Order: sequence, then structure tokens, then C-alpha cells
Amino acid sequence: MALTYVDEIEVKDKNILCRFDFNVPLDSKDRSKITDTTRIDMALETIQYLLDNGAKKLILMSHLGRPKGKVNPDYTLEPVATYLAEKLNEDVILTESCLDRGIKTLLTLNESRIILLQNLRYHSEEEEGSAEFAKALAAYGDIYVNDAFGTAHRKHASTYTINAYFKNKAVGGFLLKKEIQALTKIVNSPKSPFVAIVGGAKVSDKIKIIERLIVNVDHLIIGGAMAYPFLVAQGHDVGNSLCSADDVKLAKKILMSPSKSKIVLPVDHIVSTEFGGAPKLCAKVEVDGDCMALDIGPKTIALFENKISNAKTVLWNGPMGLFENKDFANGTMAIATALSQLDDAFTLVGGGDSVSAVKISGLYDKMSHVSTGGGASLEFIEEGTLPGVQALRFGIDLN
Repeated sequence: MALTYVDEIEVKDKNILCRFDFNVPLDSKDRSKITDTTRIDMALETIQYLLDNGAKKLILMSHLGRPKGKVNPDYTLEPVATYLAEKLNEDVILTESCLDRGIKTLLTLNESRIILLQNLRYHSEEEEGSAEFAKALAAYGDIYVNDAFGTAHRKHASTYTINAYFKNKAVGGFLLKKEIQALTKIVNSPKSPFVAIVGGAKVSDKIKIIERLIVNVDHLIIGGAMAYPFLVAQGHDVGNSLCSADDVKLAKKILMSPSKSKIVLPVDHIVSTEFGGAPKLCAKVEVDGDCMALDIGPKTIALFENKISNAKTVLWNGPMGLFENKDFANGTMAIATALSQLDDAFTLVGGGDSVSAVKISGLYDKMSHVSTGGGASLEFIEEGTLPGVQALRFGIDLN
């Protein structure tokens, strides 16, 4: 059953309840400043479409941060309301609470077409997936639009349970559509050669995605701290590099797979005697006992670039090192550059750190698709769908 999207239904003169992912990073010293507006910017297409096509009211909802079911001014959506008002050149009313008694009155007034509900996670019922909470939110809208791909892997009230109250009136937004189309290419029809690049801190965080990918890819490049348990599992010494016994066990299991020959690991490193300390080259696989590897070395960069050079499909999730520090950013930036130089290839970047790295590299626009959902994009690749997407497609029955 095909998913219905917002441009396939009549929205004129309707109250549209929209779930977005406005979970943006705020400046630690000045919480009124958003440090990366990407997630809001990606929602603007859907919002503008609804405004342009005569929606009576837009009721926008999102979470921000982890207030743990309590009101916490550190996680107010006020900076989001201010930014939306500037970008849309429209008044945006932020409610005191998403269950504010005055919301129903606001819906009857002619002024202000956009209402932003205060942080959903000020209420523990959101993460609990409460039917009562979902029903209260559903009362605000005639139609429900889910454009929050980044939270579609959670069975929360506003992304999952709420579909029960919008039978045949629940649709996806444009961002959700783009994410699903891009990720479906990776899941269902990746052109060969297909190369996956996986980095980050822990094997345990990405064991499922590695097991899923290793069957389909031509090369599985593993870098960053994730590589060290694999090197240990092969019998190499990695010095003081980040490496847990549990991750080594998982790495050993993966290295016993029939597809183990597809795995490509670092052959040299940039190391330091302390985290973020002075960098030096370690020109071999083994890392001296008093050092820790914090980036891939030049031979590894050349090896990885060679594997990427003929790819027609590339999935990149996770950095190659401590890229936030310029001394240890070369490996990660080299991957971004290699992807940007591919002709006629589909390149998908997912995961918060990889997305940040692509932005820092200035090559964001050279990627085919940069996913807004870290955990959601991984789960979609693992499972082929997400609870929030399934609920939109088929609805849910609470009985």
C-alpha cells in the first residue's frame, strides 16, 4: 500500500496538525540561539506548501532535547518559534503547553495562522505513547501530517499513536517522502559497486546495520574508533585506543561471516599519547602501547579512496576519527571529498557526526542525500520501514 503525501489531499480551509522534528542544537551559553537550523529549514517546504494551498490553521508540534517529562525552560521551543516567524514572514504563536486550554480558542480566531505547541516532551505521556495524550493533540486538527522522519522510529504519542485518530486523514510531508525514497534506494535497489562506510565509537551501536549491510555491499569500510575492536579481533595491538571487550566479541562474530572478505580496515593511524594531544603518524597497523589512534593515516586514506572510486552507491555513517579537532580531521574530510568527486553515483550520508562533518567540509550540496534522522535512517536500513511510517501507511487500531 502506497503512502499518501501532503500534496495528494485537499488542505484548503482545514486545520492541519503537523509533527516536525525541530530538535535542534542550542548554544550552551545562550539557549535562545540555534547553532544548526537544518532540521527547521528542511521542514519549510511542507509548511510553505500548506500555507500556499489555503490551510486555515497550522498547528505545529515537536519535541526538543530530553526534559524527561517535566517543564524545563532550557528546552523551550521559543527559539524555534522566533526562527520560523523570521523565515516564513508570519506570526507564530507559541503555546504555554501543548495541552493549553486556550488552544481551542486560538483555532477559532482569524489572526495568526501558525500555532507552535510547546515541547511535547514536557509531558511523559509523549514518550509513553499515551492514547489519551494523542487524542488530546488530535482534537486540534482535521488532517495529520507527519514530516518528522528523525523520530519515526519511536512509538511515541505524536508520531505513532495519534494515527488512530486520523483514519484516512494521515499523510506524510515532503521531507519524509525524500528520506523514504533515498533510503529505499539503499535498501531495495543499490547500484553496484555498493560501498558502505561505517565509523563512530562502538560496534555494539551499529552491529545490526553492519550485519544487514555486509550481505549486500561490495566493500564495507570500517574506520574511526569502530575499527579498533576489529583490529584486536584480528590479533593486532591497538595501544590505548578506544576498544571494549564486548565490542571485540562482536567484531570476532562479524569476522567469522562468509562475507568477511568485504571488510576494509585501517592500515595506519594518526595517534597521540593523550586524547586530542599532539598528533603523530603511526605508519603500521599496530599502535604502540602508550598511544591511542584518533584518525586514519595516509595509507588508509589512499586505500579507502581506492575502494570508493568506482562506487555507484555509497552509504556513509560515522566519522573516521576525532574530526572536531583539526589535527584528527583529515580522514573524515578525505571521505567527504572522495564522495563529492564521484560521477553518476548515489551518495547517502546519515548520522549526526557524518552530517556535521559534511557541513564542515563545505561539500554538503555535493551529496545525493543527507539524512536528517540518525537513528531513524539506520533503523530504516535495518528493517526496511519504521513504526511511524507503518502507522501512516496502514493506521493503527487501539482496541
